[in-house]
Amino acid sequence: MQQMEEKTEEPVIRLDSVDKYNKLYGFETRHPLVAVVDLRKATTSVNHVRFNYGLYALWLKHGQQCSIRYGRQNYDYQEGTIVSFAPGQAVEVLMAENVEQADAVGLLFHPDIIHGTVLGKCIDDYHFFDYDSAEALHLSVREQQVIVDVLGSINSELEMPVDRHSQTILVDRIKLVLDYCQRFYDRQFITRHKVNSDVLTAFEQNLKEYFNSGEAERSGLPTVAYFADKAFLTPGYFGDLIKKETGLTAQQLIQNKLVALSKQFLLDSRYTINQVSAYLGFLYPQHFSRFFKTHVGMSPKEYKDS
Repeated sequence: MQQMEEKTEEPVIRLDSVDKYNKLYGFETRHPLVAVVDLRKATTSVNHVRFNYGLYALWLKHGQQCSIRYGRQNYDYQEGTIVSFAPGQAVEVLMAENVEQADAVGLLFHPDIIHGTVLGKCIDDYHFFDYDSAEALHLSVREQQVIVDVLGSINSELEMPVDRHSQTILVDRIKLVLDYCQRFYDRQFITRHKVNSDVLTAFEQNLKEYFNSGEAERSGLPTVAYFADKAFLTPGYFGDLIKKETGLTAQQLIQNKLVALSKQFLLDSRYTINQVSAYLGFLYPQHFSRFFKTHVGMSPKEYKDS
């Protein structure tokens, strides 16, 4: 029997410092916590690598020479897009055949540079850093130039000697890049309204089916993650999409559905409070009673009696 060749995985490179990344691609380290890099100017090449990020990073890709994969899923990363990574995220980079370097520029910064700053306190508000996001930021040519210009200003500051003003200036310009990216992230929900409307419609149908099929009784209360997975989106992106389309969070819509169904079945004399609780996916009737009273202002029994 012919022996099967074992598939060996590439080793994971822990990117816990700017200097480590610079050495990997042959760049000079001008600041220990911040770097602006142009991969076309790299002096060494890595065709297939797996990174575990200990840094924040954003990449503006101009060409289509490489693909990025989170686990088994390919990242939506095409020409004219930005992808972003945060500490703790793992990513696999695969270069196209006969291509040594990607046509991309990037910003890398260590969490220490923003520690104790305004940006450090609000970094979690930039949702495009969410882990496993399958959506890149799609930029127009003009928007790409805006990012390139701000990265150029950061690069110019990195050419200056480090002094007591360096951190403030660098962090302000890093925040400017992130603020532009947040604008593009929010804009994406507007320009893709038709697609988003389809996701919302599917969410409403899946939510109804969750109860009609008995899934709630089998699996418990519905979660945002469940419906995000149905839409092939991450919970964070799915939640933002629903909020942009409806003004309510996905969790609020789920709760509204639970309240509506609760009232409907409680007013039906064929069902007991315990049966309604089980149907909706509550583990214990007292949990259902607490939920109902919080949202309706009276207990299920009081509502049923009324």
